[in-house]
Parts: sequence; C-alpha cells; structure tokens
Amino acid sequence: MNPPLLQSEVPGFPCRRGKVRDVYDLGDRLVIVASDRLSAFDWVLPTGIPDKGRILSQLTLFWLDYLNVPNHLISTDVSVMPPAFAAQAKSLQGRSMLVRKAEVVPFECVVRGYLAGSGWKEYRKQQTVCGIPLPAGLVECQKLPEAIFTPSTKAESGHDENVSYETMAAATGAKLAAELRERSLDVYRRASDYAESRGIILADTKFEWGRLADGSLILIDEVLTPDSSRFWPRDSYQPGKNPPSYDKQFVRDWLETTSWDKNSPPPPLPADVVERTRAKYVEAFERLTGRKFI
Repeated sequence: MNPPLLQSEVPGFPCRRGKVRDVYDLGDRLVIVASDRLSAFDWVLPTGIPDKGRILSQLTLFWLDYLNVPNHLISTDVSVMPPAFAAQAKSLQGRSMLVRKAEVVPFECVVRGYLAGSGWKEYRKQQTVCGIPLPAGLVECQKLPEAIFTPSTKAESGHDENVSYETMAAATGAKLAAELRERSLDVYRRASDYAESRGIILADTKFEWGRLADGSLILIDEVLTPDSSRFWPRDSYQPGKNPPSYDKQFVRDWLETTSWDKNSPPPPLPADVVERTRAKYVEAFERLTGRKFI
C-alpha cells in the first residue's frame, strides 16, 4: 500500500486546491491531480486514505470510456504534461489528468433514482424533492417511479444548496437548462443500468458540465465515483432501510462516536477506519470495472 498523497506540489503553475483535487492552470489547459485527502462534514480530515485519488481517477476514466460522452480529458500520461509534472511521475501517475479548460456551469447536476439523503428529509416534510411532487407513501431509499433531475448550487459557506429546475433555468437560460437536464438524465440512466448488471445500485449522483468556446457542453471533473455518487450493494438493498454505501461511511460513523464538535479541526483517523474505508473504495472500483485495482 502506498503512503497517502495529501497534497501535490508542482512548481511554476498557479494551483487551486479543493477538498480533494489540486488544479494547476496551464493557460488553455488544466492538470487535475486527485489527492488522497478525505472530507467529511465540510472539513478536510488530517488523515488521508491511501490510493483514494488513484481509485477516483481510474474509475472516472472507466466511465468516460464506457459512456462515450464529450468530455474534457486530453491525456492521463504524465510524460506529455509539462516537465515539472513529468519529474514527479512516480507520485502523480494514475491520479493526474490533463484536460481542456472550460467555462464551468455554476450548478451541480444531481440525478436521483432513489429517495435518500437530503431528498428523503425533504420528502418527509412536504412530499417533494427539490420542489418536485412525489407520490405519497414512499419509504426511505425506495426507488422512484422515474429518475429526477435536482440541481444544486454552492452557498458561500460551502454547503450544497438544492434549488429548483426553474431557478437554474432562470440563471442559465432555458435552452442550456434543458440540455443539462436531458444529458444528465441520459448519463445516469445508462450508468445505472450498467451498475445494476454489476450488482450495484446507483442511487444518485452529481455531474459537473462545462462549456467550450463554441458553446458545446462537455462533462468535467470526476464522474460516477464513490465521492460523487451514492452506490449501494444490490444484495443488501431493502426499501425502508438505509443500506451500506461504497464511500466514506466508516469515517462519518466513527466521527459521530467522538467528541468532535464539527466546528474545530477534526481528529486524525484510526488505522482500522482508514483500512476499511480504502477497502470500500477498492471494492467499488473492482465490482464496477471488473478489474483488479493495482
């Protein structure tokens, strides 16, 4: 097992650091490096998950190839990136993507096929999800009659904010909003059907889209990974119960048992929580791709 990469350091290029990714600006292109950082409750934890960034990157590559959707990827070969990246090939290979720069659509395109998370919380209060009316009598984690498109935006505090389709359309224009909805639903449906064939339920996911100079939409950022999606094992799924998911559930569960107040720097993770979390990411990769993670 490789030691976790908590932060990449490539000199000579402006770098914007997100919760997980380090994004280097090359002018007309970007290099996105997926670190092994892990966030929970809007905090980046001090302990990384070994190989997490490599798993996320390789799963994204798998989906981009399978879905055949226009996207931002140019290459994953560090040797074709500027020399400063190639010089760090040992740590950056497998977790770095050279991509086209695009104007990011300022909404996350969330598609839900099952009633879970914030959608379930809203449904219990008013029988809607992001303002979309749903049938009465649904239970937690139940499959919806059909997948729904529920965009969100980021508040200044960093929390996702669910918004109505109409709110998004007012900001982006009706034509772009319709295309975002149609394409997001199409990708979700095809990915969901494939995941189902591998024994995994794709409960919900979020996509990010960008626009090129000619106005065309391309898929950007990570795609259908455990960090951007809610995956459940089919064999343990039962409506009315929240099944285990292929993500950082072990981390959230452990943090809830501590005295951490969620308003101060979080504590380091114990080794067994790190190992179990890594194993879940690896299992998701291997079940979805049919390949061993090396």
